[in-house]
Amino acid sequence: MQRSALVRFEWPLAPVYGTAALFFVYGPRWLADLTEPAWLAFVFGWLFLVIMFCAASIVRHAENIAVQVGEPVGTLVLTLAVIGVEVLMISAVMLTGKGSAELARDTMFGVVMIVLNGMVGLSLVVGGLRHHEQTYNLQGAVAFLALILPLAVLSLVLPNFTRSTVGPTLSGPQEVFLAVASLAVYAVFLGIQTVRHRDYFVHAEPGGVDADDIHSGHGPAFPVWAHAVLLVAYIAPLVLLSKQIAVPIDYLINGVGAPRALSGFLVATLVLLPEIVAALRAAAANQLQRSVNIALGSVLASISLTIPAVLAIGALAGLDIVLGLAPANMVLLLLTLVVSVLTFSGARTNVLLGAVHLLLFVTYVVLLFDR
Repeated sequence: MQRSALVRFEWPLAPVYGTAALFFVYGPRWLADLTEPAWLAFVFGWLFLVIMFCAASIVRHAENIAVQVGEPVGTLVLTLAVIGVEVLMISAVMLTGKGSAELARDTMFGVVMIVLNGMVGLSLVVGGLRHHEQTYNLQGAVAFLALILPLAVLSLVLPNFTRSTVGPTLSGPQEVFLAVASLAVYAVFLGIQTVRHRDYFVHAEPGGVDADDIHSGHGPAFPVWAHAVLLVAYIAPLVLLSKQIAVPIDYLINGVGAPRALSGFLVATLVLLPEIVAALRAAAANQLQRSVNIALGSVLASISLTIPAVLAIGALAGLDIVLGLAPANMVLLLLTLVVSVLTFSGARTNVLLGAVHLLLFVTYVVLLFDR
């Protein structure tokens, strides 16, 4: 491993560990009083930027590992790395201050809207403008959606209609069933994706870019073990930084009176931003299959893995996790799922399909602030 390459590409380690050290020492004093808007904006912006650098570096090393081990295992490594960051962020914000029983729901809904509408829409528009039409493996997309649809409805819609508890929550046995079912179905999917039907998740036709082309945008190709070490090096300070940024987020919601769903949107945006860049880069390089794997894989992993983790944390912390969406969001979720099925019902995509998804994403943002 060349020292010059480390200095050039791993410079985020300095601000990440520097910020973590400063907030470990001075954080309680700096975050004790956030009533001054300028100070609140400065602290939140500082932590948000550093965590974004940290998350981007985690994704970068996960992508390097992904390129070296190949598809579809590569995208799985990338997805699991991002989900780990997501669970850390949700846990920190959920357990800070007064706690947020709705955060997991709002974050997962944000992930679905940002990915299935924002990320997919931008990828299709960017790829369509540059390459007119793009192809992908239809069987892989169908496999993803076959799991995303029922899990999304069971997790975010069904709790509104159960009668064993008051409000959009699940009873203890129902939570156990949902967690076990999510993990079991995802385990079956992993077997399909990585062993039995690997060909569903690779490009069905020639013409995409090769691994070297993808790798060129991610820095030097260190050995897999080196990328794994650096991956852990970025994950470690993220635990502390997540707890620190949870304080201003909690103040924005409970102190300033911002929409409660904003916390989920911020967490989802922070976690997904590096993946969005990776998906857009792949679409621009005419490798839509990789964009599809990243996008649909993110949604599926977020629902399948985040739900059990959050339910377990809620049980340990004594929180009744709210899962059911508000009526307007239920309509938007179901509309998004239907449009996604229509989008991925053919093996070719174009700009029009991307524009429809972007319309739904803008609708989500508008409803976030004005119902």
